[in-house]
Amino acid sequence: MEFTVSPNSPTPLYQQIVDQIRARILTGELRGGDPLPSIRQLASDLLASVITTKRAYSELEAEGLIITRAGLGTFVADLDARTIEAVKSGVVASHLGAAVRVGRELGLADEQISRLFAQALARSEPDER
Repeated sequence: MEFTVSPNSPTPLYQQIVDQIRARILTGELRGGDPLPSIRQLASDLLASVITTKRAYSELEAEGLIITRAGLGTFVADLDARTIEAVKSGVVASHLGAAVRVGRELGLADEQISRLFAQALARSEPDER
């Protein structure tokens, strides 16, 4: 299982790890019970600090997406379909909320923001849906 991070990205390294693991869980690429690399192994693979990977795993564990069993390792949590859909909706709602805040900070009216959202949906590729 490979993950990649970019130190040149404006997104913090721990968040890049969180986003990649979360996406793989929510799309079903990683399933309940699947093992994840140890914190030290992932840090080594990504040339990141142990603190960075520990923070990423802590965030994912707080979200209920992974579990750590002392002496056994870290695994994808067993999630039912309803929970997965709720997490997906929460992630998208968070991003949409951020977009709305930016739009308002820039002085756009809610109607303009809605129009931009509709345009973004219309421009998306069918395989992205």
